[in-house]
Order: sequence, then structure tokens, then C-alpha cells
Amino acid sequence: MSKLGNLGARLHRGEVGYDFVKNRKIWYGLSILITITAIVGLAVRGLNMGIEFQGGAVFTTPKNTSVSVSQAEEHAEEASGHDAIVQKLGDGSLRIQVAGIDTGQADQIKDKLSDDLKIDGEQINADLVGPSWGDQIANKAWQGLGIFLVLVVIYLAIAFEWRMAVAAFIALIHDITITVGIYALVGFEVTPGTVIGLLTILGYSLYDTVVVFDSLKEQTKDIAKQTRWTYSDIANRSINSTLVRSVNTTVVALLPVAGLLFIGGGVLGAGMLNDISLSLFVGLAAGAYSSIFIATPLVADLKEREPQMKALKKRVLAKRAQATAKGESLDAPVTDEPLLDEPEDDDAAPAVVGPRNQPASRNRGRGRPSGKRR
Repeated sequence: MSKLGNLGARLHRGEVGYDFVKNRKIWYGLSILITITAIVGLAVRGLNMGIEFQGGAVFTTPKNTSVSVSQAEEHAEEASGHDAIVQKLGDGSLRIQVAGIDTGQADQIKDKLSDDLKIDGEQINADLVGPSWGDQIANKAWQGLGIFLVLVVIYLAIAFEWRMAVAAFIALIHDITITVGIYALVGFEVTPGTVIGLLTILGYSLYDTVVVFDSLKEQTKDIAKQTRWTYSDIANRSINSTLVRSVNTTVVALLPVAGLLFIGGGVLGAGMLNDISLSLFVGLAAGAYSSIFIATPLVADLKEREPQMKALKKRVLAKRAQATAKGESLDAPVTDEPLLDEPEDDDAAPAVVGPRNQPASRNRGRGRPSGKRR
């Protein structure tokens, strides 16, 4: 653990690091590939919507029912003419779910199940969900998601700037698409718990993104007054300085969710946990990825298009070329060109070269936006 702590401190000071921004095209391509796969899965297989969204009935048998899951599923499909989902609960009872049926059909199916399973019909509990109620739930879920995204964009545009708001919005859409696509590919049932999990992971993803954006905003104050680093250099430094924190937060959040998904849903057979645990697990992982590899590199791309940032980059590269011509050996920044260790004059001394809340003079000569050395 001490080695990890030392690594985090060195990342924060800029002594080591990985060039996320320079290799952004690799991450963009990987994200596009995953997103296309998710969209194809969604288009081909579709979502397995639960009865809460399409209506249907849930039949629960008495405790310690001797009928097996496969037998109950066969009898339920024969009685209803629809696909049935059967789960064995912890008390030994069976939960038989049949979607797309109305109240009249439910009574007939219950009577047929009573005969086939050799169970008293009075002991079979039937819960009905109308399709209109399911449509209402689905509409409310979409409305909640839309309101959430709008509020997020407005907040980030006010607290930071519109470029960061756009990058965060794209990252959130990226996370939603991947999570929904995974649901389509694995065929897990979509329930209100899935929607709750989806909204929860968006909060986690946004948290990681805002942490990096806050560091980036602080370190780019008066960036045009110096000629040491470009905007992309400082963006890369911001990612590295918060990298260990983001990884630790994600791992700690994933551990209990993995327990729900793989132990609770897989080993113990508590299938009802799968609907929320899968969305949390996939969403948390996708959110951590997008915060590091997508959101901040997108901000750097958008900012580097500004005339002011273009002029800054030209000055920085010219100064590095001058240093190369003089044969000066200095730590290299994110790009391959050498970097002058000192500013041209006192007025041009950068206010952003040190770590957060640390004067630049304390970090001069050793800090740099990445861990790359020439």
C-alpha cells in the first residue's frame, strides 16, 4: 500500500505519468468500437423488458415447493403460451413471471398451474401489472433521465465552461449506451431496479469527471501568460494527479457490487439482484473509463481549437525548438519536444506549473505534465 501511496504522490507532483491526451485517438477508437457493439446488440437482440414495463403477472408458489425450476418453466409456458421466467427463492418457493397477459388470462393460467404443479390454487399468489402502468413507469424513467442530463449540462456550463459541459455530456451518453447495450447482449431483465442503478452510476461517473475538471480549471488559470506548457499538457497532468484517487474510488465501489452480481446473483441464485447489480457494475466501470480517457481529452481537443490556445501552443513549441537548438537537456513535457526549464522573463513565469495549492517555484525544474523522459 505504501508503494501505491508513493505512486499517487509522484503522479500528483508530475514526476511520473501516462500520456492520456496524446494517445486520445486510441481511446476514442476503442470507445467507438464498444459503443457500436452495444448498439448492434441493442438493435438485434433488444431489451428483455420486465413485467413492470410491458405488463403481466407474477405467480408465487408456497414454501418448499418440490417442483423443479425447469418443470415449472415448462408448465408455465404451456399454460400461458408465453415465455416464462422462473426463479427459486430462498424459502423454497417459486417465482413464476409471465409477461404480456391480462387479468382474464392470469386467472386461467393460475388454475392450470395449480393442476399441473399439484398445488392448491388458493396457495398460489398472483400479482398483476397492467401494461398502461408499465408504460407510465417507462415514460417517467425517460423523463427523469432527460431532466438529469439537462441539469448536469447547465451546472457544468456555469461552474466550469461549455466545453467541459459538452465533454461530460458525451461521456454520460457513452456510459448509458454501453450499459444498455450490455443488458441487451446478456439478456438480463430490465426492471425499475435497472433504472435506479443506471441513474446511480451516472452520478458516480459525473463525480470522477468533475474532480478532474476542477483540477484542470485551477491549473489553467492565466495559462496564456506562460510559455512552458500547452493546454493539453496541463490537461494530461490533471488526469495523472487525480488518477489514483479515481481508481481507488472505483475499486471500492465495484467490490460490493461485484459481490451482489457474482456471488448473490450467480453463486447463491438470487436472480432478482441481477437487474440492479449488472447496471451498477458495468456503469461504474464505464464511468471510470470515460472520466479518464474520454471527458478530459475531449475538453483538451475543444480548447486547442481556440485561437488563444493555438497561439499559446505555437509559442510553446517555438520555445522548445529553441531549447533543442541550444542542446539543453531538460525533462520533456507531453509532446516530444524539449521544454525550457525557466521562463523567458519574470512576467511570463507560469502560475500553473506546480501541483494544486502549491506555489510554482517549489516545483520548478522537476514537475512536468507527464512521466515521459527523453
